[in-house]
Amino acid sequence: MVHQTISSSSSKAPPASSKSKLMNRLLCTVLMALIVGMLAACGSAPLPPYAPESSPTVGAVAVPKGGLPDDTGALPSPILKAKSRWTAVRWAELPGFEDDALHEAWNAWVKSCERPGPVFAPLCREVRGLSIGGEQDQRAWLMTRLQPYRVDALSGSPEGLLTAYFEPVLEGSRVASADFSVPLYQPPLGLAKRKPWYTRQEIDTLASVQAALKGREIAFLADPVDALVLQIQGSGRIRLTQPDGTQATVRLAFAGSNEQPYKSVGRWLIDQGAVRDASWPAIKAWVAQNPSRVNEMLWSNPRTVFFREEALSELDAAFGPRGAQGVALTPGRSIAVDPGSIPYGTPVWLASNGPTARLQKLVLAQDTGSAIVGGVRADYFAGWGAAAGELAGRLKQPLRLWVLWPK
Repeated sequence: MVHQTISSSSSKAPPASSKSKLMNRLLCTVLMALIVGMLAACGSAPLPPYAPESSPTVGAVAVPKGGLPDDTGALPSPILKAKSRWTAVRWAELPGFEDDALHEAWNAWVKSCERPGPVFAPLCREVRGLSIGGEQDQRAWLMTRLQPYRVDALSGSPEGLLTAYFEPVLEGSRVASADFSVPLYQPPLGLAKRKPWYTRQEIDTLASVQAALKGREIAFLADPVDALVLQIQGSGRIRLTQPDGTQATVRLAFAGSNEQPYKSVGRWLIDQGAVRDASWPAIKAWVAQNPSRVNEMLWSNPRTVFFREEALSELDAAFGPRGAQGVALTPGRSIAVDPGSIPYGTPVWLASNGPTARLQKLVLAQDTGSAIVGGVRADYFAGWGAAAGELAGRLKQPLRLWVLWPK
């Protein structure tokens, strides 16, 4: 999205001739009457909606020229959620609030406005209008329309855990071959009738389960660990080789699971004493050295995921997959949360300092995940491809969150 500001200009009118003095006096009289009428009307009309270029005030809060609204009013009461407690704070508590490139987050917010919840829907007209505004206008609007609340766990702790996820980009084939033999499935027809469905090991070994999945294959990958990564991330892009040799890139999106509990293969390897670092590079290195134990590792996680195929247009390729809110994710500006703590579509201030990244930024709660549980818990959408995968494989550090809630 192009970031623009609307400039205004003025030019002096040519001087009037001496023959027009009477006309000028008449015009001045008419203009004075109009101005008085407009001032009288302004005194009785309600305040207009936020208009940063035309008014020195935003709503009811005075905005100093070149500055931000005052933040000295009384703070509202705490808000209790199922998984967290929100405590109102001053804007000054948000680390890095005056430094963030807000227009990047605004793109994600406009996406949220495609499917807004009832709390934020009334603000979407203004959000869209500010997408071409300056960052100072966006920051002033946030301070005027929203109240920051610190998110605490029900235990009272303000600190939680930040991890990251990404959209893998993998090579695949439409048909099985010696090089591509690991299937990715659509949901089986009887999935809803049996919950939980069969475990990962049962899917791989029982003839009756294999028969139920016959014909449900979407694509085949070369590496079972890549298939596991795709299932854990929930979606991915596959460069598919078709039977006629042509290639096409499609997106495989989450379509269901076997409803089995998720178990971390990294945790299993650490418990086995096999690795000290549970990152994906370390896991793949162990797999290369222990090919005979790969199934043992894979089967330690009984959960498996089924997919649906989606076309990937040029526009779709510029965004991530659709999250739980039903809108496309934005790299670096979308997070997955526990909806029992933070509702979908909520703007959130995120702060996390650790060995992998230093993050202080506005993000949108647009997704969730089976491992994203708790009051102060978030999964950061890193994007797609190798660099995003490297970040997602290593990011695991302390987290603090503030929700920005309508006043």
